[in-house]
Amino acid sequence: MQLAPPSDSFPNQRLWQLAQARISFQCHLLTYLFMNAGLWVMWAALPSPPGTAGLLPWPVWPTVFWGIGLVQQGIRTYAWPYFRGQTQREYERLLAQEQTRQRGV
Repeated sequence: MQLAPPSDSFPNQRLWQLAQARISFQCHLLTYLFMNAGLWVMWAALPSPPGTAGLLPWPVWPTVFWGIGLVQQGIRTYAWPYFRGQTQREYERLLAQEQTRQRGV
């Protein structure tokens, strides 16, 4: 459920969306930890089927693939805003260089 931001101004809107993304990631992280802990406890508590000695435990697969998705979400949530800011700063630097060059010509 998306909540409305406290105001319509652009900086507050951006910060509100960032806060929502971070809270969403934190909720998904807790869900991942609790669910996978439950899967591993279930695996440890149940008897192994015959002929499965030496094979990877079945909870490995949901833990790994769900974890990959969670890492991707974490990167989008925490790293992308940083890179977006870097891109803006680089653009402003290049724009200033171009304006300086045009004044000199």
